Amino acid sequence: MNERVPNRLRQVHQLGQSIWLDDIRRSWLRDGHLARLISEDALAGVTSNPAIFAKAIGEGAEYNDAIAALARAGKSINDIYETLALEDVQAAADLFRQTYDSTGGGDGFVSLEVSPHLADDTQGTIAEGLRLWKAFNRPNAMIKVPGTEAGLPAITELIAAGININVTLLFSVDRYRAVVDAYLAGLEQRVKAGQPIDKVASVASFFLSRIDTLIDAKLDTMNTYESKARRGRAAIASARLAYQYYKQWTGSDRWRALAEKGAKPQRLLWASTSSKDPAYKDTMYVEALIAPNTVNTLPPATVDAFRDHGDAGVRIEEDLAEAKETVQILRGMGIELKAVSEQLEREGVKKFKEPFDALFVTLAKRAGK
Repeated sequence: MNERVPNRLRQVHQLGQSIWLDDIRRSWLRDGHLARLISEDALAGVTSNPAIFAKAIGEGAEYNDAIAALARAGKSINDIYETLALEDVQAAADLFRQTYDSTGGGDGFVSLEVSPHLADDTQGTIAEGLRLWKAFNRPNAMIKVPGTEAGLPAITELIAAGININVTLLFSVDRYRAVVDAYLAGLEQRVKAGQPIDKVASVASFFLSRIDTLIDAKLDTMNTYESKARRGRAAIASARLAYQYYKQWTGSDRWRALAEKGAKPQRLLWASTSSKDPAYKDTMYVEALIAPNTVNTLPPATVDAFRDHGDAGVRIEEDLAEAKETVQILRGMGIELKAVSEQLEREGVKKFKEPFDALFVTLAKRAGK
């Protein structure tokens, strides 16, 4: 890159927001691509999910030799999947270990998700979270747990066990409030048990573009001037209101009591940040939501787009009145964000189950089972 042109991704980092990559490929771990993103762009973490692994493992041939070797060793299809996934996230976590150490455990995390089939199973989520954490065996690991009703008590239990948690599939401020409470309750249980809380980390992943995609479709059916004017506003409005709640709870007495014992705040993480509508700027979910002590996890195309033409600046508290107004206007149009978030949560779980199951079919074929 021309030295006279500032690296826009590094500018975001300097403003206090961490950029994580929402993808993982074994080839990137081996050819230096991920290492270059860390050194050149200040990339500070990686997130994965069942759909990402389905694409990485299911497409191409780079995993075929490993699949064959594991099949010859008599491994089950689930064991083959977990072995491949763990090898990738462990290698990525090792690349980010310097980031983790240099930030005092504040960044450099790599996430691995529990099975999407456990989204409504509290005890199953707890058991798998504990097992994957032990198998991952890296201090900068994060176990992803969906923020469903069943996920909330699992989050508390896993935080209380000292496990780093990435709470995923959040679509509403109301559910985010419940997730914060689950996190704080887990920390309080550790304190009560005499356990340290200074090494426990968590993020709350608020999904964006899916909110606009669903609401825009509803607005388009109305075909009025007002409905057209509200397109592409709901997700950013919701995120800005979530950030206001973040500021509120991190200023509370309940939080201060934990912070005095070394607790780290659960950071908001903006997910689903690629613009699905070609009418929208491809960096809109990055530019609008840069803020200190937050995370934005970007797919590779959005990383490249922001590096090329992004505009770094802290804007998250701009247009707060409009954010509140947007929620009210949508309600007046018959669009309730609570109902939208419930639909998106169900669809989100389904969107992870389907590729996850398809991947197991692919693995079975390649393993000759």
